[in-house]
Amino acid sequence: MLDFDRLELYKENNRIEAKQAVGGLPQSIWETYSAFANAEGGVILLGVEELKDKSLHAVEISAPEKLITEFWDIITNPEYVSKNILADKNVQIRRADDKTIVVIYVPKAEDKDKPIYIGKDIYHGTYIRNGEGDCRCSHDQVRKMIEKAKGLGEKI
Repeated sequence: MLDFDRLELYKENNRIEAKQAVGGLPQSIWETYSAFANAEGGVILLGVEELKDKSLHAVEISAPEKLITEFWDIITNPEYVSKNILADKNVQIRRADDKTIVVIYVPKAEDKDKPIYIGKDIYHGTYIRNGEGDCRCSHDQVRKMIEKAKGLGEKI
């Protein structure tokens, strides 16, 4: 569990991603959602910036409820995101360093639900977390996820 009053102790890694989100919901959030879901899960922090020394610091976001509404509108739209694996409890408004931030806990997707991808092209919209970055999966990586999901489906 993150100590939100000590964000400066954390750095982006394979389980934490910071996004300023000062101007609204960042487009790159969807790549991170896909990457975390297809890997080991992770936490997306909206209203948090990464400084040059790699430390994390909260920045004030003016309308966290609006960010959350937009987030839910998009993640539940199958035209944009292949599958929503989040529940209400996974998206929270928190205080960090006396500022309001939005915390999104993305669980690891079950193999039967993978790949989690954005857009309509499964081979172009599937991501995986690699260190502190979101990397587009190769065709082979996507194919293996599909085969694993189909194999699980046949056993049920």
